[in-house]
Amino acid sequence: MPVTIAMPEDAPTLVKLINSAYRGEQSKKGWTTEADIIAGDSRILLPDLQALMQKPGVIFLQSVNEKQETEGSVFLEKRGDQLYLGMLSVNPELQARGTGKQLMLAAEDQARQMGCQSIIMRVIHLRQELIDWYLRRGYYDTGKTEAYIPPSYESVSIPFHFVILQKDL
Repeated sequence: MPVTIAMPEDAPTLVKLINSAYRGEQSKKGWTTEADIIAGDSRILLPDLQALMQKPGVIFLQSVNEKQETEGSVFLEKRGDQLYLGMLSVNPELQARGTGKQLMLAAEDQARQMGCQSIIMRVIHLRQELIDWYLRRGYYDTGKTEAYIPPSYESVSIPFHFVILQKDL
């Protein structure tokens, strides 16, 4: 499947995909769900995603199948000589088919094109299987952590913090 840069008109589709991958009952069909950790049906709201898309240095990559359906996406933001990667999302019913790996490789290519020396990300410390997935892809735990401050439409069911992972390019 080709990976392309998402356009502003793709925002509603991306919101639906991201929310289905992380929150609510739909997300429990996949292994990336955060529904047991954070209550609510939204990982991101449309106005917030639209605002992100307009920020300088931000792009969303998307993986679209032959039926022109978006199967996966990832948020990227250039921060100095690093690329921040977040919201890696794959349709819960289509996970474990390589879409996430494909998006990660495309993100690395994008980072190099943008002149970045490394990629950083935040992962919920409780999600060891997800951390392990990233470690197998060459990321390492920086030893840094970050608190989670939920937006008004979320509530934390199980307290957590983020660990910061990095991959040097």
